[in-house]
Amino acid sequence: MSHGPLLAVLLGLGLAAVPATLPAAPDATARQEIDGLMQALASSGCRFQRNGSWHDAGEARSHLQRKYDYLLKRGLADTAEQFIERAASHSSLSGKPYRVACPGHAEQDAAPWFRQQLLRLRGG
Repeated sequence: MSHGPLLAVLLGLGLAAVPATLPAAPDATARQEIDGLMQALASSGCRFQRNGSWHDAGEARSHLQRKYDYLLKRGLADTAEQFIERAASHSSLSGKPYRVACPGHAEQDAAPWFRQQLLRLRGG
């Protein structure tokens, strides 16, 4: 007895139930790096500016976590670089760059600060 036609029907039904595009998920390394970036911010003692208002590092981390969760649901933050570009560098509402002010350092845009933290996490 041949199972070829039955197998083809079952596979066809199974594939029809799977959405054509599934959101990609960050791999373990990317998740670890993004978590490391969040931790670096939370423990930095830096202030974080978004849309003209300054926030402490804990508030900033919470805000970025919400943005990251939103991006994750849509498969838009698969790497640490995507997290920096899409969540940690500018306001989604106004488009204005986020700023970081750390003790003993000049105020700067958040994207370069996060890129530097990522280099440190990667041992660079």
